[in-house]
Amino acid sequence: MTTPTPSQIQACRATFRQLHAAGCFAIPNPWDLGSARYLAHLGFKALASTSSGCAWAHGTFDGGMALEAVLAHLRDMVAATDLPINADFENGFARSPEEVARHVRQAIDTGIAGVSIEDSTGHPDAPLFDITQGAERMRAAREAIDASGQNVMLIGRAENFFVGRPDIDDAIARLRAYSDAGADCLYAPGIHTREQIAAVVAACAPKPVNVLIGGASAFTMADMAELGVRRVSVGGGLARAAWGGFMRAARTLAEQGRFDGFEGAATGRELNQLFKS
Repeated sequence: MTTPTPSQIQACRATFRQLHAAGCFAIPNPWDLGSARYLAHLGFKALASTSSGCAWAHGTFDGGMALEAVLAHLRDMVAATDLPINADFENGFARSPEEVARHVRQAIDTGIAGVSIEDSTGHPDAPLFDITQGAERMRAAREAIDASGQNVMLIGRAENFFVGRPDIDDAIARLRAYSDAGADCLYAPGIHTREQIAAVVAACAPKPVNVLIGGASAFTMADMAELGVRRVSVGGGLARAAWGGFMRAARTLAEQGRFDGFEGAATGRELNQLFKS
């Protein structure tokens, strides 16, 4: 693992922005260095961190990691491959716009190519910042990026469908406000019908839209492209798939004393060859 040079970071950021200019690309979510390197090996053009996958790998819940630990993780992700990294930066680990700006500046210093900011508060009784406050926080992130002079993309997230407020009209109003506040790409995780996706793409045009496909779905990348989606992420989906295989194998051993759960496992030879390359 080698720390990238400033020129390499600049090149990654330029490549990442260009990916959003046309077409539709998959941006899968590794949760550690090994999964990042394997995804790079498969030929993906960019990667995104996952707050949930990273948290589970560290033995805590999604949202349970401290800012400094997340910044260290982002530095590792940037150094793991030569691909652009989009940071799942949760709600900026802050309430006030000033704190969001300060933390975004720290995230930029890790070498990321994009940073996603949510409008979730983390409080079940009032799970979303109001639109005005959400836009102020997004504007603060935008100003922090601009002041840094770095070509980092800002992704604005409306968390309605993730926090039990599945109101598509409100989500669209939020995304429009975040676009006006300077977000380069818009994202409403949890929308899942053609009608919802098409409505978000139309409302955010001409800016690119990210769609989350975090589980088994009848949609394909071709479907997403047809709907005008620019990029597709999987959130914690790959991490959950890995955990599912591990949990099935471990439960079979613990409860039945059997080793059937290892069927289909990668070989040590395959993994060693991958990480020697």
